[in-house]
Amino acid sequence: MKNKINFGVSTWLWQSPFTTETIKLFPKIKAMGFDVVEIPVEDPTLIDVKVVKDALDVHGLQPTICIVFGDDKDLTSQDETLHKNCFEHAEKCFSLASALGANFVAGPLYAAVGKARLAPEDVKKKEWKRSVKNLRVLSDIAAVYGLDIALEPLNRFESDLINTTSDVVRLLDEIEKDNMKIILDGFHMTIEEQDIRKAINLAGDRLIHVQVSENHRGIPGTGLTPWAEFAKGLQDVNYSGAIVIESFTPEIPELAAAVNIWKKLANDQDEFAKKGLKFLKNTFK
Repeated sequence: MKNKINFGVSTWLWQSPFTTETIKLFPKIKAMGFDVVEIPVEDPTLIDVKVVKDALDVHGLQPTICIVFGDDKDLTSQDETLHKNCFEHAEKCFSLASALGANFVAGPLYAAVGKARLAPEDVKKKEWKRSVKNLRVLSDIAAVYGLDIALEPLNRFESDLINTTSDVVRLLDEIEKDNMKIILDGFHMTIEEQDIRKAINLAGDRLIHVQVSENHRGIPGTGLTPWAEFAKGLQDVNYSGAIVIESFTPEIPELAAAVNIWKKLANDQDEFAKKGLKFLKNTFK
């Protein structure tokens, strides 16, 4: 790659939720050769920011932060209480991200994850407008903390609003906020995109974060993802952010159920991380 790429891994590969105690993973993650650790913030009250920041500094790891909205948090809902829940939760996460030294928060924040149904066209239009309006508010809250927001398209089984790069570009064009950016996840892209390289080019310089696993959520390099085209796409747009392995442990029943992982995807999660990193470094070099 022409530009510097840092490689990272999500702590969801081993544990959920992230708590202060999760810093026990940091020495292992660094020893494996990762420079970035992705922290999925499910409950900010479980995280002692100072302790986590000190651990990041000690082990020389850069943080990236991702969040999602569940059923009680939905910017597309008719219920404005759910909008308020989003703003309050997001602001806590923004404060945490800023304190940890992150410069953006990523996730599919336009709607509740799992909201996927064949809605009437008039309902879709209303929900789209609510999302645009409320994301402008979220953008302003993030700006107070000096943060960008990277919006992530999800596959059709997890969202009916934003599934492709084209969808998220249209959304950003309507929001018209400079700190609204894009994260692309190779897992979702292998389901929804017709051409991964073209999709990355469409995102262009709005692309500030990348997550990867295989099309089956397994170790990168063991499935059907067109990795050569993925690499060419990132080269085309001079991407210089992180590439983070995001998959999930089947050992946490609640997490496994949420992401429909019913069997092991590697002999153990450490093997997943090590083999995945080796493949990524060979592919995006």
